[in-house]
Amino acid sequence: MKTVDLFCGCGGLSLGLERAGFNVVLGMDFNEGAMSTYRKNLEHDAILSDLKDRDRTRALMRIYAPEVIAGGPPCQDYSSAGKRNEGGRASLTLEFADAVIYALPKVFIMENVEPAIRSETYRQANDLFRAAGYGLTQRVLDASLCGVPQKRKRLFVVGAIGYEDGWLNDVIEERLADQPMSVREYMGDEIDIEHYYRHPRSYKRRGVFSIDEPSATIRGVNREPSGTYTAHPGDVADPSHVSVRALTVNERSRVQTFPREFVWPEKLSKTALEQMIGNAVPVELGRFVGECVLQKLGLKKQPVKRERRKSQPKAVDEVVVAEDGSAELAAA
Repeated sequence: MKTVDLFCGCGGLSLGLERAGFNVVLGMDFNEGAMSTYRKNLEHDAILSDLKDRDRTRALMRIYAPEVIAGGPPCQDYSSAGKRNEGGRASLTLEFADAVIYALPKVFIMENVEPAIRSETYRQANDLFRAAGYGLTQRVLDASLCGVPQKRKRLFVVGAIGYEDGWLNDVIEERLADQPMSVREYMGDEIDIEHYYRHPRSYKRRGVFSIDEPSATIRGVNREPSGTYTAHPGDVADPSHVSVRALTVNERSRVQTFPREFVWPEKLSKTALEQMIGNAVPVELGRFVGECVLQKLGLKKQPVKRERRKSQPKAVDEVVVAEDGSAELAAA
């Protein structure tokens, strides 16, 4: 199924959907660093674009005519840190909805943080989807039950034209793992430590974890333990007695289930790189949702063969819209 990924970031969801068997033809995002990384790792078109420019987005939907639209609108304004302020970037959920309703793909896949489900913006978007004929499945998925060694909970809204609400629930239940995946189970000999440190958001939370459990959510912040860290009752080891370090950038990308051969930018700052990795949809979580969709629709999985290419994919950053509404691409 021909797929466009809006808010594609560095490519976690796109890569997951490709692995599930979707034909991803376009990734769009407004972050230059993320798009540069995307272009280094995925074969198809990649466009630096702001979804708030509806004319441009609609022109791209006419050009690519997607059967599937996927994406994770920026979620900071829904998160606990954002105190559920529904201004700013939360409105991009409605821009995602506008793109879907304009293009009317057979299926859409929208990912966000769990608190979004209680927001007014989210309710408005769902009303628009239903009015356009989409049946909705709304699920908060624990990534550790979906092939990801991480206790990351994310909301997925998956719509399909002509289906009833809850249309995908039976397949999701069938495919969820019985037990969460641990870091050791996924990474094996790639990781040479037994315990690691994840900076807690408050003193009420532990900071030391075992590789024999799922990782806590990979966030955009990654710090080494300070000399003033006080052991928490929930810590699996006492950092004053055991050498404990934070996960490396590469280890964090692997916990996000990016493949070992994924190319991360060398010139990007460590802070920006950590943020990019933390913002991504885990590859195997995207694959899990994609495989559920294909199974429910009765479509045969056709894995994409990925080979190291000799040249960069086409980068298209200009969209020319004529007076009659037709559109064409101009190479960047």
